[in-house]
Amino acid sequence: MKILFTASECVPFCKTGGLADVVGALAPVLAEKGHDVRVMLPLYSAVPHEYVKDMEHVVDFEVELGWRKQYCGIEALKKDGVTYYFVDNKYYYGRSYIYGLGGDEHERFGFFCRACLNALTLLQFQPDIIHAHDWQSGMTPALLRIQYQHLPFYENIKTVYTIHNLQYQGIFGIPDVQDVLGIGDEYFTNDKLECYGCANFMKAGLVYGDEITTVSPSYAEEIQTAYYGERMDGLLRAKREHLSGVLNGIDIKEYNPATDPLIPAHYTADDVSGKALCKRALQEELGLEQSEDTPIVAIISRLSNQKGLDLVDRVIGEIMSEKVQLVVLGMGDAKYVNLFSWAEQHYPGRVAARFKMDGALAHRIYAGADVFLMPSQFEPCGLSQMIALRYGTLPVVRETGGLRDTVLSYNEANNAGNGFTFFNYNAHDMLYTLRRALFFYQEQKQVWQLLQSRAMNGDYSWGHSAEVYLSLYRDMLGHDAPATAAAQEAPAPVKKPRARKPKAETEEKPAAEKKTRTRKPKAETEEKPAAEKKPRTRKPKAE
Repeated sequence: MKILFTASECVPFCKTGGLADVVGALAPVLAEKGHDVRVMLPLYSAVPHEYVKDMEHVVDFEVELGWRKQYCGIEALKKDGVTYYFVDNKYYYGRSYIYGLGGDEHERFGFFCRACLNALTLLQFQPDIIHAHDWQSGMTPALLRIQYQHLPFYENIKTVYTIHNLQYQGIFGIPDVQDVLGIGDEYFTNDKLECYGCANFMKAGLVYGDEITTVSPSYAEEIQTAYYGERMDGLLRAKREHLSGVLNGIDIKEYNPATDPLIPAHYTADDVSGKALCKRALQEELGLEQSEDTPIVAIISRLSNQKGLDLVDRVIGEIMSEKVQLVVLGMGDAKYVNLFSWAEQHYPGRVAARFKMDGALAHRIYAGADVFLMPSQFEPCGLSQMIALRYGTLPVVRETGGLRDTVLSYNEANNAGNGFTFFNYNAHDMLYTLRRALFFYQEQKQVWQLLQSRAMNGDYSWGHSAEVYLSLYRDMLGHDAPATAAAQEAPAPVKKPRARKPKAETEEKPAAEKKTRTRKPKAETEEKPAAEKKPRTRKPKAE
């Protein structure tokens, strides 16, 4: 298959969040499976020179944006079996930021979506699938259907649209978007591009994408409720037959405590002695008291309400009344910067906060911490908890979205689990769960070591999820080719007890609308009986 990803960021070239990790890790895995995978993204000034110097200029052309014409250059770079195309326009992307400061985001990413489509004929690359990611690429499926599909080159291209975070939708004035993209009034109705009086790039992808995916099975269910749906729940319920939840993975080569060059000592699930050395080095680096027995609780996060930091704010005094050290790494809202700055001053030698994006320090924190705190209000998937598990740093998380799909709370009755969870969005529920984790760390060393081993031995790779995407692509194209052996041999998922969700609306949803399908690669060509058609989604092994 020929597959084109369109995305606004991708590691290792540019990153502000998990979107970059997903695109940068998934594309090479699909390429390893023998597919022609290419990625288009903007050529920001932030892209490191070490990559820019190796780029090859392929083509340049003009992109029409309403009454204006803008230069567009395409620079190419091959890496890990993937061809990356960088959309070059210094006016839009040669700025000191990636998102949000110029007031012309609709024009910057409207240009990007049109440039991606226009470039295909000049590159002589006709993809079978265009896989667009998040709101910045949301207009790609819409433009393809509205303005390009009558052209023979584009008529058979299918589109997948992936929601990475429904909260960020790309909402702009209708006249502004019409001025840039030349879309007629007939498309700005409530069943198409209009959303509460505005143009909405996310909605464009949802309406015009042939298939919609999001980044965990639980999040795919949650966003069909008013509580989590960000005013899109009605549309998502209407499209539930084309909505799938596919759990993200992580790059297990980059995040491997046995080989990670960024940490001071290596260790494995069979021999975790190096983790103590990493902890000692982290305490020394951050100015914390040297204490092997004091557990380090880590937060690596964007500092925002979404991440549940208001719960931490509510009980930070009670957290620090325990024998713990707290390490925080992230950037974001001023009130949380102030909170952790205060904590660092109020608890000298016990709290260390660093307000920056520092990938190398993040690796050292994952390796040196004992507990990873992630009490998110909502979490589409989350990668941090999987990275923490990989490094034997046991997570304390709220049961929402991908956190619920990857972290199973320790059950003393059957000895199952790989971390600690709580359901209610409540500060003292979080505090109780954190104290429970600390109890096992301090009083039940054998249980803690068992959970560490189980966490580090979990499968967090992209292998299985890549097969799910390929199965989706095959279904869209009508291919009957069987899934690869890796998918056929995937072990059955571990069932997790389902927790009740917070009530979001007064009316009960019809039963038929409550369940979102999750896709799994086909393992045989025979049609399954109707009762067997609902596949389960694989979760981390609990034992």
